[in-house]
Amino acid sequence: MRIAIRVDSSTTIGTGHLMRCLTLADYLRDKGADVDFISRELPGNMCSYIEEQKYRLHRLPFDKELLQNEYMDEYARWLMVGQDTDADQVLSILLENIGAIDWLIVDHYGLDYRWERQLRAYVSRIMVIDDLANRKHDCDLLLDQNLYENLESRYNNLVSSYCNKLLGLKYALLRPEFIKARNNVQRRNGNINRILIFFGGSDITNETAKALKAIKSLGLSQTAVDVVIGNSNPHRNNIESIIKDMANTGVHCQVKNMAQLMAKADLAIGGGGTTTWERCYLGLPTITILIAENQKAMIRAAGRQGSLWNMDWHSEVTVEMLAEKIKWVLGHPDDVLTVSENALRLMPQHDHSLENNVVSAMLEECHARY
Repeated sequence: MRIAIRVDSSTTIGTGHLMRCLTLADYLRDKGADVDFISRELPGNMCSYIEEQKYRLHRLPFDKELLQNEYMDEYARWLMVGQDTDADQVLSILLENIGAIDWLIVDHYGLDYRWERQLRAYVSRIMVIDDLANRKHDCDLLLDQNLYENLESRYNNLVSSYCNKLLGLKYALLRPEFIKARNNVQRRNGNINRILIFFGGSDITNETAKALKAIKSLGLSQTAVDVVIGNSNPHRNNIESIIKDMANTGVHCQVKNMAQLMAKADLAIGGGGTTTWERCYLGLPTITILIAENQKAMIRAAGRQGSLWNMDWHSEVTVEMLAEKIKWVLGHPDDVLTVSENALRLMPQHDHSLENNVVSAMLEECHARY
């Protein structure tokens, strides 16, 4: 099976879209698929990381002068070129470098049915990974691996009747390390001896510093703190400056053992991206701060189910408010246990001996049309 994946990462976009595509690519490669990535060289991109994972990468050019264009809306700025231009560039790569493919996978808020229709005639099938549900798609398979209270209806009129929709947490793209970690994770006791801080690969608003200052203000010298940042984090020097006089606190950059760090932690402080479901899968109680619009609906839904503590939008959360919340959590071990158990119930346990649900659906689509 030949696969091409169109996805970007940058300081603005973050790394979540790329990481979930890499997880899917790993599962597909394990099934014998041949996978190519197509990605634009945006500021803070992780193109080299894709190559480190031994995937062929086709780089799309980036024009720095486009950063001065004030007329682009938020998600057009994520793409940095028009959809027609992007489609032309991708088509050239498909025709000249990749050849016939079974699936074109696209995970990008800046692309919709207009881009997909331009490529439709040149690929066998199109799969879209989305969670905004704010635009139409021309695709055979749509994946939204998140939790929403209107999950079953939010793509009505946005995809065709023949599109197979994979909706909900049973389709969460979890790396095998998380599935293995859940089988071995020890039952938590509600006491907080180790805290994990992670706000995504770039953390452009520097919520990491806010969390560190909150912990520092509480004088938790006996509590170990693991801080995880990505290579594209622009605040690394500031973060390292804050922790230099904090005991038992360390910074980890671009880690490959996130499941291990989550399993060891008693409490997490983090954003509301794709790592939310990784934390829930391991029953890790989390104080969540929203750092992107697309996180609002799903994190508020998870919060209403008691699976995390949602402090809501980042600009409305001060260091003092976060410190007060941490202090409350430390004093309520029974509530910590309840949140942990609710998080575990939210995420169905994956059996690593079975195929990933998304890969199974892709294979079934292929077999159904031959």
